Amino acid sequence: MERVVVGITGASGSIYGKRCVEVLISKGYGVELVVSETGRKVFEYELELPLENFISSLPEDLVNVYSPSDLFAPVSSGSYPVKGMVIAPCSAGTLGHIASGATVNLIHRAADVNLKEKRPVVLVFRETPLNRVHVENILRVVDAGATVLPASPAFYARPKTVEELVDFVVDRALTHLLGKSCGLFKGWTP
Repeated sequence: MERVVVGITGASGSIYGKRCVEVLISKGYGVELVVSETGRKVFEYELELPLENFISSLPEDLVNVYSPSDLFAPVSSGSYPVKGMVIAPCSAGTLGHIASGATVNLIHRAADVNLKEKRPVVLVFRETPLNRVHVENILRVVDAGATVLPASPAFYARPKTVEELVDFVVDRALTHLLGKSCGLFKGWTP
């Protein structure tokens, strides 16, 4: 079974990370989950759901959860076999750490090792408007091999719910990570 690292940071948009985990599991992927300290707070605030309750609802055999401070975790090594990594949502601070190579927590380190191993790394960036530092950091991580995918849903499928908007972004992120669509939305057909 292929495994994917999922990072959830403190940017608004925890629903993207939650949905990524759910979809990956539904598609038969294992998940290596890392939630930053602020990511935990934002997750619980935005979703009105204790993170432990979400984690306990997941199949134990498919999900490993790591502390963001555990730099000894398996995902901190490039030799640990994973398909790649998605950070959803990705905060500006996390983007900056990845762009500079300064790994302060396990999310930064896992992104760094996946980039060095030439594995897909998708950053669902959730910041607006952008300042020059954001743009320069985006350029740095793209040059290093990452995909920066702003959390910008499309409206051509005429979404009716927030869930449909979320699924558009999640499908686009996972398509870039996995190399195939998860079928969460109907593609463009004029």
